[in-house]
Amino acid sequence: MASSMVLPAPTSSSTSPPPSSSSSFSFFSGRRSLVPISKPLAAPNVVKCEIIEPVNEKPCVPIINDQILPKFLQSRRLEKMVNRNETRLKIFSGTANLELSQEIAWYMGLNLGKINIKRFADGEIYVQLQESVRGCDVYLVQSTCPPCNENLMELLVMIDACRRASAKNITAVIPYFGYARADRKTQGRESIAAKLVANLITEAGADRVLACDLHSGQSLGYFDIPVDHVYCQPVILDYLASKKISSNDLVVVSPDVGGVARARAFAKKLSDAPLAIVDKRRHGHNVAEVMNLIGDVKGKVAVMVDDMIDTAGTIAKGAALLHDEGAREIYACSTHAVFSPPAVERLSSGLFQEVIVTNTIPAMEKNYFPQLTVLSVANLLGETIWCVHDDCSVSSIFL
Repeated sequence: MASSMVLPAPTSSSTSPPPSSSSSFSFFSGRRSLVPISKPLAAPNVVKCEIIEPVNEKPCVPIINDQILPKFLQSRRLEKMVNRNETRLKIFSGTANLELSQEIAWYMGLNLGKINIKRFADGEIYVQLQESVRGCDVYLVQSTCPPCNENLMELLVMIDACRRASAKNITAVIPYFGYARADRKTQGRESIAAKLVANLITEAGADRVLACDLHSGQSLGYFDIPVDHVYCQPVILDYLASKKISSNDLVVVSPDVGGVARARAFAKKLSDAPLAIVDKRRHGHNVAEVMNLIGDVKGKVAVMVDDMIDTAGTIAKGAALLHDEGAREIYACSTHAVFSPPAVERLSSGLFQEVIVTNTIPAMEKNYFPQLTVLSVANLLGETIWCVHDDCSVSSIFL
């Protein structure tokens, strides 16, 4: 016997121009990057369009209507594309992050493709496409988030199903790329699992990969197929801009030396804010010890930037150091919210004014806490898919 799941396809909806809004900073070509969803979530401060204060510690998420829509959706180019008959572009979702896939399809004005994914009694994965993809450009949305091995195998089987169904091009859309941290040998007899996973995806039949905020740049070179690397910083930057924090009070902090380039790029876009660096010594995996701070944070609003939060050991110890050095408020910003135990306890301990993440990894109810804010990257991925499909420049999105 096997348990099966047929993933639904959301319906598209028409939109009208949104009301005007302003902020103290301008990012992402002046377009808002907060996206509405087709149904409300049950997480604290889940932001999809307008920023609304929670009521009685419950989220207040606006429903899609003609009055509440972000400016980013009103692109003339996107409007033109949605109105044409796109029978050659298909989007399918795995089970890892169905809600994000639905948001992407909604943004693009398309329906998710019908696919049957089931597990046999022994755990084997079975995938059957329930519509033709012959000659189509197929995009498979699947994060390799926990359970990482299950979701990775599911992605490989989906790619194989599309290849055997004669899809013209297969693009693996991987909002969170697991195993990215195993990207080099730091000790003897270690594996470079990032290269192994890249080989598996390539050999399964993918023609292209679209990934968000890879842990390190060298991971791009592990693939023998084209990789479109999407940065989710504009989504977080737009949200921070809405808070109208004075640029004189801001300082961007890198929680470790390895993330300095990321933090520097973030600070440059955030009104060229000053940069501080937390120097730490790591004694083992998921174990960090903070040593000292490079830079001045006294009386400042510190924005800590990282690509992922796993156990939150690094960022929590860094925040404690910032408090000791006189920081007024601390915001933690990260693209990937892995949140392995005891991350929630550390993040909700009062060190942070707010923890801002994106939905590249679906937020589980057990990981909700009052300071958590989840931003959607659906419009970013949707626009990137259009660029790839139309052979346009992906980097132009970030100009």
